[in-house]
Amino acid sequence: MNRVILMGRLTRDPDIRYSQGERSMAIARYTLAVDRRGRRQQDGNDQQQTADFISCVAFDRAAEFAEKYFRQGMRVLVSGRIQTGSYTNRDGQKVYTTDVVIEDQEFADSKGAAAPAADAMAGGYGGYQPGGYQAGGYQQPSSRPAPQSAIGDGFMNIPDGVEDEGLPFN
Repeated sequence: MNRVILMGRLTRDPDIRYSQGERSMAIARYTLAVDRRGRRQQDGNDQQQTADFISCVAFDRAAEFAEKYFRQGMRVLVSGRIQTGSYTNRDGQKVYTTDVVIEDQEFADSKGAAAPAADAMAGGYGGYQPGGYQAGGYQQPSSRPAPQSAIGDGFMNIPDGVEDEGLPFN
């Protein structure tokens, strides 16, 4: 099985290119700085690398998402597969490559954690608030009927008039 899950910060804005041919496809390349686990050197003289810089590539819709939303310094969570390759450079030397081909990607922080304070106070990602999406989506019901006592099989009776969509599952 070839499966990779990484969480790290973007070292720079994604580099976006478009393929040639009948169906043009977006290709996004970006590098994630992923912290290493374990103890850091306490000695001020030893400057050890505490992060790995992982090359990632996303295609098509995932690449368009990265182009639109990903910016330098953001912490993101990605999953995909490792792909290795090689090519011969202009000097005739063989160069080996290792990339993570992205299958899924998402934000690992709220916008306020990576943005300036003024932008964070302006409302974050289109109204996102911890605990539920407030702008046009899920909203916590203000009043809810009290649940009835549990029945014999351990499940609680749901009162009449409560829709399935209104139940707040985390």
